Amino acid sequence: MAFTDSDPRAAGADVELRLPADGAYVSVLRTTTAGLAARLDFTIDDIEDLRIAVGEACALVLPEADPGATLECHFRVLPGELTITVAVSSSAPAAADPDSFAWQVLTTLASSAAVDATAGRFAVTMTMRSSLHLGQPDSDA
Repeated sequence: MAFTDSDPRAAGADVELRLPADGAYVSVLRTTTAGLAARLDFTIDDIEDLRIAVGEACALVLPEADPGATLECHFRVLPGELTITVAVSSSAPAAADPDSFAWQVLTTLASSAAVDATAGRFAVTMTMRSSLHLGQPDSDA
């Protein structure tokens, strides 16, 4: 799919979503992720992988949340690529366990993933590239 200069996906777009840091709201985040990925023409399999990866990112982030915290979700939308950061305020964030089931699933499904456990915040960032765009040269090259 070609993007024109008037298409916001050509230059990238940012979407932010704030939800209560409660597992009951993870389905809202998963649905939002699927909608954004569909807009980028991700395949059905890619969209399902993203939905699962977002669920696993939440499984890592939510236990670290301070009481009453907000689940902050930032989406960076680029042609054929979606980068998602899921974060909560956390007074004592623990380091992510690279052997945990959630981390293993997340890193298997996403093109890349990282954890930021700094004082006051715990965040997981993942990037997923559409399988339709893999192997295609960058338009800037």
